[in-house]
Amino acid sequence: MAMRPRRSVLYIPGDNDRALDKARKLPTDAIIIDLEDSVAPANKELARTRALDAIREGGFGSREVVLRVNPMETPWGMADLHAAISVAPDAILVPKVSQPGDIIGTAKVVKASETPEHVRLWAMIETPMGIINARDIAACAPDRDNRLTCFVLGTNDLLKESRARSSQNRFAVVPWLAMTLVAARAYGLDVVDGVYNDFKDDSGFRAECEHGRTLGMDGKTLIHPSQVVPCNEVFSPTEDEVSWAQKIIKSFEEPENARKGVITVDGRMVERLHLVMAKRVAAIADAIDSRSRIEEPWF
Repeated sequence: MAMRPRRSVLYIPGDNDRALDKARKLPTDAIIIDLEDSVAPANKELARTRALDAIREGGFGSREVVLRVNPMETPWGMADLHAAISVAPDAILVPKVSQPGDIIGTAKVVKASETPEHVRLWAMIETPMGIINARDIAACAPDRDNRLTCFVLGTNDLLKESRARSSQNRFAVVPWLAMTLVAARAYGLDVVDGVYNDFKDDSGFRAECEHGRTLGMDGKTLIHPSQVVPCNEVFSPTEDEVSWAQKIIKSFEEPENARKGVITVDGRMVERLHLVMAKRVAAIADAIDSRSRIEEPWF
């Protein structure tokens, strides 16, 4: 079971050369080089050029490199998309996805350009219509031509569009997060939680990471390098979780349990659905361990 951890996903403005260079040594699982929200209109062309140069230069190791383009209806959107295709990042993040056509249309352009198969599409779910249509958007994933792999929550935009109040327990947004997550899981997609704006509030950030993990998020988008390490800690399987997963896997591998749907492990009833969960935990842990052994120390 091949897994790619997406615990920490750091946004980097495309026009910030220093931040792009620093990202090559940060222990983040993925970076999103941003051409949209974090780049002023006057810097859009510059950001695109610098982002393309950075991707061509490489050096990001096993970090997943994602390029967020501007919406297609903006003056920069289509040029951004073709530029992204030309450098073939790991993924292209499509903003303001509100209906399946936003993914299908982008995927058609990608396919027509004979883009390498490894280039995937991620979808920003950040509008009320995106939440309403989350199931239909996620349903694009089974068609391999659509390349859809991951949802990214844009919680700041959701708060703005809904006029809801931001609060520490995220009371207003939990139903939207849960709806989107269940829709994504129904079609095998990963989901990455929205950002935490106060990067100096360590305890608040960690609490929101824990909240996201409890909901079932695979990781969290970040706005500052200082958030990477605590985010990785929260979204990594614990030693106890890995140990229990390995015990379940080993128990089902015993000849006498090969045909059983339910077994007992350490006095607890364990079903085959728990075996599926255990294999995922073990695979994520192995992927994290492999990364830690091959990457350069970040400190």
